[in-house]
Amino acid sequence: MTTTAAPPGVPDVDVAMARHRPRPWRWLLGAVLLVLAAQLAWFVTHNDRFEWPVVAEYLFEPNVLAGLGTSVLLTVVAMLGGSVLGVLLALGQLADFGPVRWVCTLYIGVFRGIPPLVQLLFWFNLAYLLPRLSIGVPFGPTFESWSTNDLITPLTAALIGLTLHESAYMAEIVRAGILSVDPGQRDAAMAMGFTGGQTFLRVVLPQAMRVIIPPSGSQFISLLKGTSLVSVIAMTDLLHAVQVVYNQTYQIVPLLIVACFWYLVVVTALSFLQQRLERRFGRGQRTTRGEWLA
Repeated sequence: MTTTAAPPGVPDVDVAMARHRPRPWRWLLGAVLLVLAAQLAWFVTHNDRFEWPVVAEYLFEPNVLAGLGTSVLLTVVAMLGGSVLGVLLALGQLADFGPVRWVCTLYIGVFRGIPPLVQLLFWFNLAYLLPRLSIGVPFGPTFESWSTNDLITPLTAALIGLTLHESAYMAEIVRAGILSVDPGQRDAAMAMGFTGGQTFLRVVLPQAMRVIIPPSGSQFISLLKGTSLVSVIAMTDLLHAVQVVYNQTYQIVPLLIVACFWYLVVVTALSFLQQRLERRFGRGQRTTRGEWLA
């Protein structure tokens, strides 16, 4: 067995016996963070204006829990619809057929550019432009029609607005994931006799998920918080439920803390699920943590 001598001017040190370099700034930063955390804990526990008994009273109030359920339902349905539509839009953007590509690009530009609050208000007031919605032959006879006010309830307006808004963002996320896959993977799949659909579902999409999941998880969490906007169209979500209570009791801060608590609980659960999915689809990928701080 041979050993390599150290270059001239470099001390001959056994790596196995080497010690970490002292980093006093880490201890200083830790001490500062500890002091700030203690100060925050003192403020939260010794300020009577938080009214923690009121928070405990309304934390599991039935109307609050019902509003929480509505927020979660809106998030799940809008995310599922937005993801399906986003995949189709992403494929349309990558299509060879120009008109399809242009339409998808225009759609994404429009629905990403208009704020979700404006979209919710627009769909809720759709009856102003279309008093009746109908099915029939374009410029021809009408087979069936319905009152727009009967169809566009606060729930349907919220679902339409959130789904269309979410689909535009998901389209860009999915497109980035598809483009991250080596084109040679597609060529190899086609050479093995896979159809275009089989190539996408069995080869491209599983590899693209490693890139798609992290931003999709963040988008899911953003959508959950964005459901608070539906309160402006009288939708009984979590925020609207606590607003109804504090408009009667004038206990604004405690009720807002209740809403914040439940948002944090759901977001924490979603974040944990996102991390599990990232680890599952990121198997075989080397990840490092904090090397740039070394």
